Amino acid sequence: MTNTQERRVSDWMAPDPITVSSSTTLPEAYWLMVENNIRRLLVVDKDRLVGIVTMDDLRGSFHTEIIAINPLKVNEMLSELPVRQLMSKNPTTIAPTANVVEAARIMLKHKISTLPVMDSGKIVGIITESDLFRVLVDICIGEEQ
Repeated sequence: MTNTQERRVSDWMAPDPITVSSSTTLPEAYWLMVENNIRRLLVVDKDRLVGIVTMDDLRGSFHTEIIAINPLKVNEMLSELPVRQLMSKNPTTIAPTANVVEAARIMLKHKISTLPVMDSGKIVGIITESDLFRVLVDICIGEEQ
């Protein structure tokens, strides 16, 4: 492929992303990301996409000032906190047939690093800024040949 118009989201997305419910606890979400070497989870309730939670969301879920006051209490609170408290709600999505340039424009416009890929109301994948870097590398390699 040489033309960016020919590059579809479906060709670069990660299919069948790992999802969690909004009641999943922060530690459960964290370990799921660690175990699968991913940085974001789609949050789904009743087969409906309701949000995204990222590793950065989880890491930023506590403040050092609060921990200094009572670290045991903070640990207890965080262990029970559901991802719905931290997730970004109603995420922007994209169709698998959209081209990757459109995905990049949307990410830049909304200052986000992830787009759930939806087809007929169902999650079919996820495309991230890393996937778009892979597109850029592919284009550059193609131009060198």
